[in-house]
Amino acid sequence: MVSAAVLGRNFLGFRRHKLLKEHRVSRTEKFTPYDSSRDFPWKTSPLKTLNLTISTGDDIIRRDRIQVVSPDISALSWGPEVLDAWDDEYGGVVIDPWSLPSSANAFASALKTSLSNWKLKGKRGIWLKILEEQADLVPIAIQEGFKYHHAEPGFLMLTYWIPDEPCLLPAGPSHQIGVGGFVINDKREVLVVKEKCSCNCSDVWKLPTGYINKSEDLFSGAVREVKEETGVDTAFLEMVAFRHVHLVAFEKSDLLFVCMLRPLSSDITIDDKEIQAAKWMGYDEFIGQPYYQEDHMLKKAMELCMEAYEERYCGFIAYQLTSKLDGKLSYLYYYGGPCNVKHDVL
Repeated sequence: MVSAAVLGRNFLGFRRHKLLKEHRVSRTEKFTPYDSSRDFPWKTSPLKTLNLTISTGDDIIRRDRIQVVSPDISALSWGPEVLDAWDDEYGGVVIDPWSLPSSANAFASALKTSLSNWKLKGKRGIWLKILEEQADLVPIAIQEGFKYHHAEPGFLMLTYWIPDEPCLLPAGPSHQIGVGGFVINDKREVLVVKEKCSCNCSDVWKLPTGYINKSEDLFSGAVREVKEETGVDTAFLEMVAFRHVHLVAFEKSDLLFVCMLRPLSSDITIDDKEIQAAKWMGYDEFIGQPYYQEDHMLKKAMELCMEAYEERYCGFIAYQLTSKLDGKLSYLYYYGGPCNVKHDVL
């Protein structure tokens, strides 16, 4: 135990000793004999005043003002702490990524202790988000049995399933979501582009397409992609069809939603970083390309778009409603009724 004693004029009654230099400690000062890795949260005890009776042989001297400063031993944490976390809605635990120990050794000990604690409490799935700057902690978590779930810019998500039964945690992201804009003017001309790529459609006149952004609505993504690739402004009318294929890029499934858009402008300005060329092309010439004649799925989707333009087919409209899932307004896509019923454009 580390301590310091401050007496009056004499130290333990021996008059020939030099005065002990007084050390004043405020109530807020930290007493930290060792704190190399934040593992031991030492605390300072308040100054204590004791009554002490000292015998010097022939005299008894009473000293009343002895102040002792010592760490609060009861507050010491010699063992690893449990990681900060909160319970999810399914009997699992979500670990707070911003409170993970910075020391690898401290993290390893705390993770092992936490898993034991959660097992005793009957917890199920454990979610561990490790930020990019904490990447050195990943091998430690893997060694403890955590599995990769998914990654995004800035972090990696890992999971751990405690029960001795098949894992019920949802799998990582399995789909890519794309949108295409079918834009046709009063001359029955379709807005088409040629992309700069080495894929099998590099020399084909096709619809402007692309992936939607995070938290972006489907129809908004279609309007944005058309604007970015061709410079043409549009408004959403309806969702005509969507395609669902599997094991494509990075072995993911792929969804492509084809949206009917009404042109609001006609002048074309291409994005030359992605697009070779863009133009308005007659529908018959467009659908007559060998690429579309050989791809029965895309050909059918284009035929449905033309039927929607001629009001012989009705797709899905988007209607904004409040969802109890998050309490916010979002879009529901559904059949809008007979084709001659007009709906607001978005």
